[in-house]
Amino acid sequence: MLKRTPLYESHKKLGGKMVDFGGWEMPIQYTSIIEEHTAVREKAGLFDVSHMGEVVIKGSSAKEVLNKLVTNDIFSLKPKKAAYTFLTTETGGVVDDILVYMKNDNEFLLVVNASNTDKDYAWLKEKVAAYSTGVEVINCSSDYVQIAIQGPLAQTILKKLVDVDLDQIKFFTFDYVKLCGEEVILSRTGYTGEDGFEVLCSPSRAEEIWNKLLEAGKNEGIRPVGLGARDTLRFESALPLYGHELGNDLSPIEASLKIFVKFNKDDYLGKSVLKNQVEQGTARLLAGIELIERGIPRDGFRIEKDGEDVGYITSGAYSPTFKKGLAMALLRTDIVQPGNELDVVIRDKKVKAKIVKLPFYNKKTKVNG
Repeated sequence: MLKRTPLYESHKKLGGKMVDFGGWEMPIQYTSIIEEHTAVREKAGLFDVSHMGEVVIKGSSAKEVLNKLVTNDIFSLKPKKAAYTFLTTETGGVVDDILVYMKNDNEFLLVVNASNTDKDYAWLKEKVAAYSTGVEVINCSSDYVQIAIQGPLAQTILKKLVDVDLDQIKFFTFDYVKLCGEEVILSRTGYTGEDGFEVLCSPSRAEEIWNKLLEAGKNEGIRPVGLGARDTLRFESALPLYGHELGNDLSPIEASLKIFVKFNKDDYLGKSVLKNQVEQGTARLLAGIELIERGIPRDGFRIEKDGEDVGYITSGAYSPTFKKGLAMALLRTDIVQPGNELDVVIRDKKVKAKIVKLPFYNKKTKVNG
């Protein structure tokens, strides 16, 4: 049996095409991926991301313990701030990439990837127990529904339903806000490369909040958006996907995400390996690829230069914004130079491409870089 979020019936009523996504029955699209993608880039879109997991770490030494488990600096956080970070292995690989919400010095809410929830929970319990007996680790995924409203008109729509100044909720901060009569966690975060917010609410009020947001955004052209467009949106903005740009055998340094890896803090698993990767360099590095010839690059496709294998695609697609084939690829470091030409092997045919800067899309410039 596939798991369903409390918004399952809402998706069906809206014509959502439901698919198996990591054991969850989720909408891949409602109309078309391109239409939904464009709505988020130009207006606003509403996403059900309740399949994501939530884990609480709390106790008198929660901050100290959590700081030993992640690559970012938890001591740089203040209450109502959030941070993106990694749980890492001894060899510098990634157990998961997560979002940490600091409620107070003694309590942190972690949002983890859906397919990793049980694994992360078990891993965190084991590691926390090794450091402290006074810190609790609680899987509270069933207590939350997560709804994301994303796009340039997201704030315009949301402010119709809340009585707080949304300008005060800065990027990667959150607050406790009354929405449809319920106190929710409202954060200025997202996975689309656009401005927007994510709402953490109780399952009992989720359908009401979902419907009120759709109603409030009717004049602004808000649309429900499935996981298909969520993927193309994050991909154009070069946001990593676990299992593609990150994994047990792929470090955040190789994935060009060293900004989230700090070394002037407590030891954590893999710290020395990651530090060495920064100092000595890595044999491979994530880069952007743009097809020069027609074709659609897909995950896993090989990349050649002068007939020699030099890497593979981690995420690839037809870009709805740029109307061409784009990809993120793990390449041999010595060839990672914007403008370098290479070949993507698509069904045994070599298709010409070139290396470009990431991200492909930037909400400020609307263009590459």
